[in-house]
Amino acid sequence: METKWIKMLEDEPDMPAVKEAGHIIRNGGLVAFPTETVYGLGGDGLNREAAKKIYSAKGRPSDNPLIIHIADMEDLKMLTKEIPEKAKRLAEAFWPGPLTMIFHKSGQVPFETTGGLSTVAVRFPNHPVALAFIKESGGFVAAPSANTSGRPSPTSGIHVYEDLQGRIEMLLDSGEVGIGIESTIIDMTVEPPMILRPGFITEEMLSGVIGNIAVDSTTQKQIAGMAPKAPGMKYRHYAPRGELTIVSGSSKEVKEKINGLLKAAKEKGLRTGVIGTEENIRFYQADIKMNAGRKEDELTIARRLYSMLREFDEKQADVIYSEAFPGTGIGQAVMNRLLKAAGHKVIQAGQGGEKDDSNRQ
Repeated sequence: METKWIKMLEDEPDMPAVKEAGHIIRNGGLVAFPTETVYGLGGDGLNREAAKKIYSAKGRPSDNPLIIHIADMEDLKMLTKEIPEKAKRLAEAFWPGPLTMIFHKSGQVPFETTGGLSTVAVRFPNHPVALAFIKESGGFVAAPSANTSGRPSPTSGIHVYEDLQGRIEMLLDSGEVGIGIESTIIDMTVEPPMILRPGFITEEMLSGVIGNIAVDSTTQKQIAGMAPKAPGMKYRHYAPRGELTIVSGSSKEVKEKINGLLKAAKEKGLRTGVIGTEENIRFYQADIKMNAGRKEDELTIARRLYSMLREFDEKQADVIYSEAFPGTGIGQAVMNRLLKAAGHKVIQAGQGGEKDDSNRQ
């Protein structure tokens, strides 16, 4: 199939194109669209066959749940058995915005959309094109990130086209997104509510509204054999084609360790890459160097992350080493994505050891 690629401004949706995209969704087709986090691959969230098409287009395992995107708070009632009071408070504080909440699903939501689970993930995005598109599509758009499964998530239209051209009917392109990492996911079916995926809405922000919350142990390490309760929990994600390793430790130790690893890789004839902060990037002896931004500027690091990983592919890096980033606030979300991209391969500088959490119980 030919993918129709329509470019528009974020704050001026091309309504004829948006209406055409909505028509495609209503008829069971697939459309990629921008949100404030990353681009989504949309299909009708209440149509079991559309959900199957999403999995097929991405090459995504069918037990990996999809998020249903809405554009009207009233539509949440159709998707859920109940809306807890704490969820209402979070919605008032953070919707529309980069927060996904998990509820007990209603009978209206097919198991094909939820990956076979009795719960449903719901988000109300904060992006003019996304909201117009969701309304024209009937109000319930199931959408994972618009990339082939395992690849870095798309933060611009060109990323989507590179991965999905010929697999979807249309791409609505409004340029680069503002946040650059996926939404925070919080499970509202348990008490206390539990963060299943960190994102722009931090643990501190959530607890400031509803009090005590928990954080799932798999946000910073992988637990073998666990069924995914939310998108992105089970499988290796966000990965460049080159082998990525994270190096943790003091700034001095990290610089020394990464340069040693780069030297050894070059001696093997490998093309090398490195992700470093603005303060350190000039010290690395890599073929390809990516400046993530200043260490304290977590927003910039998050926004650049997926683009950097994709650029390593374009420049054909064989091995990539990345500094570890602070594991608090938005930095927690950055490290969550990096760990998944690296298959949880971490080297602790100064200790000579390599840690692989991919199969730890």
